[in-house]
Amino acid sequence: MIRIWGRTTSSNVMKVLWLLEELGVTYERVDAGGAFGRTNTPEYRAMNPEGLVPALEENGFSLFESNAILRYIGNAYAPGSDWYPSAPRPRGEVDAWLDLQQTLLNAPHTTIFVGLIRTPPEQRDPAAIAAAAAQAGKVWTLVETKLGDQNFLLGARPTIADIAFGVHAHRWFSLPIDRPALPKLRAWYDRLLTRPAYATHCAQPLA
Repeated sequence: MIRIWGRTTSSNVMKVLWLLEELGVTYERVDAGGAFGRTNTPEYRAMNPEGLVPALEENGFSLFESNAILRYIGNAYAPGSDWYPSAPRPRGEVDAWLDLQQTLLNAPHTTIFVGLIRTPPEQRDPAAIAAAAAQAGKVWTLVETKLGDQNFLLGARPTIADIAFGVHAHRWFSLPIDRPALPKLRAWYDRLLTRPAYATHCAQPLA
């Protein structure tokens, strides 16, 4: 059985739980990271040398980095499916958007989220939060353009690229920040909200 190490409030853990639920894969989750600790132990570092969450453990095999875990689950439990296509070009496109999420969206979203949710009001840096929101808005505009008239990021059905961005979409639309008007992005987010696995693991109060 798959074991996922990580707290449910981590966006990177949310990604993995969402996909496992979509695929109906049985798993066990162990609290780790943040107030739960455990990530600095030698045993955990053997699974995830970064000391971050999540970590996947399965029958003596372990893996870290959330998007790598999404790829692994897609390959292992849904081979040839729309979630992670096997054909080179569709798969390459999914991989490109997974990388874009990590390289362009993670940093500004972290600044916004930590600044507004995990930092006391008197210690916040409004200028840094506003600058990060503007930067994130540019990335979400790219997603808006890519969506076009499609239901999901890469077509009629969701892929793990939707998962990588979707966990952040709830925060984007819930945080008290200035956002550009992106109606296609909003419609996509509303579509995600109808999926039980997304509603359960991603669309929860921010903490």
